[in-house]
Amino acid sequence: MALSEAALRSQPVSWPRIVLFGDSITEFSFQDNGWGVLLAQKLVRKCDVLNRGLSGYNTRWANIVLPRLISRSSNVENTIAVTIFFGANDSALKDVNSNQHIPLKEYADNLKSMIQYLKSIDITEDKIILITPPPLYEPAWEKECIAKGDKLNRFNSTTGEYAKACVQVARDCGTEVLDLWTLMQKNNQDFSSYLSDGLHLSVLGNNFLAAQLWSLLEKKISTLPMLLPYWRDVDHQNPEVSLRGKS
Repeated sequence: MALSEAALRSQPVSWPRIVLFGDSITEFSFQDNGWGVLLAQKLVRKCDVLNRGLSGYNTRWANIVLPRLISRSSNVENTIAVTIFFGANDSALKDVNSNQHIPLKEYADNLKSMIQYLKSIDITEDKIILITPPPLYEPAWEKECIAKGDKLNRFNSTTGEYAKACVQVARDCGTEVLDLWTLMQKNNQDFSSYLSDGLHLSVLGNNFLAAQLWSLLEKKISTLPMLLPYWRDVDHQNPEVSLRGKS
């Protein structure tokens, strides 16, 4: 059926979005019970949640590709928030995993560079949320490394240094930060249950991150309306009146 002239004049729906930018912990967030999925479920018909996770990436590589993923031509005016979630690979030990390792100072500089880029395309500080890497449970991750013929290539203490640097960058740049490394170890609790293999998140870890991140996002999206009318509110005799939008 051909579209009516009125339908052709309809206003496009402006759909807000949240962009999740990070490494494998972000890429895997759209798996069953992933933290990205949990956020998307809360925001159906209010806001899209876009997964821009890149498994294995560090901040050096992320800094290079960011302009290709988020640009002025990609509806930045509809961007409600951007999460930047790196450090699990940057903090790999140089003498064991030099391909992914990034020196601590460069890691901080790369985070600052990404923030400055987002600001240059009018994504302001209040829309940017840094997330520190989670803690590393060395016994479990060592088993994963040995199974691949490697030796332990990360230490939790080293990951903690990168987490602290991430928090400091957020303070320096005026963004929000979710200090996952500290929160998961609060009160010296056993954090191993938050991790599936010592590095990546378990179902419990995904739920924990989603809940913590939601507390930061909720105020940003609290005023977003449900997009398009509820079906009972559509004028069934003249649906264009309800659905066309103002021309």
